[in-house]
Amino acid sequence: MSKPSVLEPNLTTRISMRWASDKPFETTDTLVITVNEWYVDLRVDKQTGKIDWALAGECTEEGKDPRRVVFTHEIDSHHNFNVSNPCPFIPLPDGDILETGTMARPDVPGTPMTDYEEVWRYIPFPKGPEGPGRGLSWILESDEGILEEGQHEVTKLFIGQIGGFYLVLHQKQTHVVTRTPLGELAVQITGEEVSARREEWMDGHWDIKYALGSSCDSLPSMANGLDVEIRGRKSGDKVTIGGSDFIVRGYASQALKAPRKTRHSRL
Repeated sequence: MSKPSVLEPNLTTRISMRWASDKPFETTDTLVITVNEWYVDLRVDKQTGKIDWALAGECTEEGKDPRRVVFTHEIDSHHNFNVSNPCPFIPLPDGDILETGTMARPDVPGTPMTDYEEVWRYIPFPKGPEGPGRGLSWILESDEGILEEGQHEVTKLFIGQIGGFYLVLHQKQTHVVTRTPLGELAVQITGEEVSARREEWMDGHWDIKYALGSSCDSLPSMANGLDVEIRGRKSGDKVTIGGSDFIVRGYASQALKAPRKTRHSRL
């Protein structure tokens, strides 16, 4: 299977997670939409049906052989808004990708920094409203404008679509902007609960797979008739969707190409 570049639209799901020397496990239904250098990531606990982790932001490649990627967390249900350390992504013989690194472990008191391994799999783009192999890929971020010094209450939204998959994440945040001794602006972020929706195109309509969090019913929803018209836009453009202002973070209009067939192509 050819490996999508970080600059190409791609869909991934997590196959397994392992902390340090523990055994691998997978307790989530995870979908990640990546377009250009931006991503939206929703992980839902299979047993409780609640958000295990929801995050969105920018992902930039900082090295190759192995490929190393740095992630920002513009939205984070674990409230860790720091930039990640470079994470190696290592191709496995079966076509999956092994991610390694160190991060806070939320299921242990004190959330200690712990080594981890995650196995990821690229999945084919499902048919969307425009038919098989067609349609746009895009990610939008809410536009808060330029925040000057002081405290600001921000409603952060990320929405994204590839083919028949649609994700939206929402988090109210407080941004405290200060100026460093060198005169540069620094931002300290605290966040509240994340609300999310995952919708899928099935049998000629958008089906709600997950609607989670206290604000889920008010989020932009394809199933509720959201009209997104951004054809011909480019990254950095500003658009108004559903009465809210957004910045186009990722956009691609080429035909949607599924990964080459492997023994995992049934996904």
